[in-house]
Amino acid sequence: MQTIPAKTIVMKVKKPSYWFGAEYNMNIYRGCSHGCIYCDSRSDCYRNTDFDTVKAKENALEIIRNDLRRKVKSGVISTGAMSDPYNPQEREHRLTRNALELVNAYEFGIDICTKSALVTRDVDILRDIKRHSPVLAKLTITAAEDALAQKIEPHVSSTSERFAALETLANNGIYCGVLLMPLLPYINDTEENILKILEKAKDAGAGFVYPSFGMTLRAGNREYYYEKLDELFPGLKQQYIKKYGDRYECRSPKARKLYEVFAAKCNELGLLHDMRAITRAYKMGYEESQLTMF
Repeated sequence: MQTIPAKTIVMKVKKPSYWFGAEYNMNIYRGCSHGCIYCDSRSDCYRNTDFDTVKAKENALEIIRNDLRRKVKSGVISTGAMSDPYNPQEREHRLTRNALELVNAYEFGIDICTKSALVTRDVDILRDIKRHSPVLAKLTITAAEDALAQKIEPHVSSTSERFAALETLANNGIYCGVLLMPLLPYINDTEENILKILEKAKDAGAGFVYPSFGMTLRAGNREYYYEKLDELFPGLKQQYIKKYGDRYECRSPKARKLYEVFAAKCNELGLLHDMRAITRAYKMGYEESQLTMF
C-alpha cells in the first residue's frame, strides 16, 4: 500500500456538538476505492487528485499513540469523515483495528462511519471500549435494494450485507444506526425507498436513522457525478443542470414531503432521527461515571 506523510492524526474538532458529539476526528487513510458516484471527498478543494487509490498515513499507529498520550482530556473520536476506515485494504493491513486497540487502551470513545460490513470484525474491541466510553456505529445506507446500491456504490458491501452488519452490532450491544444520505434527486429520493430502509433498519436492531434529503455538488465531484449519470441514468444530467446549475446544495425537489413521511415513520417505529437525541442516547451514563471517578 502507498503511504503519505502525516504529523498528526487525532485532531480536536472545532464544534463537538455539531456532528454526533465527537470531540476528536481521526482519518487513517486518504482516498477511497468504493467508487460511490456522489462522493463529496472527490471535490477539488480536498486536493486529492488520485482519489480512487487508497493510501495509508505513514507511521499511523505510532502517530495515533502519541496523539492520544498528549491529550489532556479524553472524549469520543470520530472516524470515517473523509475516507472509509473499512476500505478493502483494511482487511489485510488492519490499521483501523489496531487504532481501535489504542483508543481502548487510552480510554477514549469511538464514533465510526462506514459502508462496509467489515466493521463487524472488530466488535470485540468495540465491546471493550463500551465498558469505559461511548461507542457509536453508523452505517451509510442509501438504497433499500441491492440492485440500486450496486449502481451508485459499486464497490462497497451490498445493502443486505450492511443491514446484516447492523444486526450483528446491535446483538453485541453496540448502539448503531443508519446514515440515510445522500438522497440523490430523481434516483433514490422516493417514499418507497425511504420507508423500506426504515423498516429494515428497525428489523436489524438499529436505534436511529439520520437523513439528508439531497446531495452536494462542487468542482471535481460534479464532473465525475455527471459522467456517471450519463453512463448509468442517460438523460438525467440535463435535469440536474436545469434544476441546480452550479449550486453546492442540491436538495431533493420532494424534500419537505419526504421529511414528513420519514419523521412519521420513525416515530411509529421508535427510531430516533434528531442528532441531539442520538448523541444523548449513545453517551447516556458515561458523563456520570466520569464524575464518579473524579
